[in-house]
Amino acid sequence: MQELGRRIAGLLRPGDLVLLTGELGAGKTTLTRGLGEGLGVRGAVTSPTFVIARVHPSLTGGPALVHVDAYRLGGGLDEMEDLDLDVSLPESVVVVEWGDGKVEELSDDRLHVVIARAVGHEEVLDDVREVAVRGVGARWGAGAGLEALAGAFSE
Repeated sequence: MQELGRRIAGLLRPGDLVLLTGELGAGKTTLTRGLGEGLGVRGAVTSPTFVIARVHPSLTGGPALVHVDAYRLGGGLDEMEDLDLDVSLPESVVVVEWGDGKVEELSDDRLHVVIARAVGHEEVLDDVREVAVRGVGARWGAGAGLEALAGAFSE
């Protein structure tokens, strides 16, 4: 998941919104850690569950990473407005865990990453993930580089 995050980071630019969906322990924060490494941001990328959002400034002159955990937020965009994500979005990469149905109105263009633990013969394979990456909007049309993400990754 971390390597996939690093590869996705190579496609991101200021103003990008990334939604991460997956059950607890699926690897959303691990993927975000890879995004942080790929973007060259300061600070350890950890789950922002109890602080809701963390900002990781760039060490390389690139965009900051704004990492949001919307798990405990139930009010949709109204509740998210208190975080001023719309102010941060133009110059940052904003990653929202558990953002489905809550932040889509922030941008017509977004990258949606769905992570699931693989299942085989009635058991969950803890070390294997199935990931679907889907671009929404003109930003993620032809030439955006999503085809480069195809392939298998191992931890």
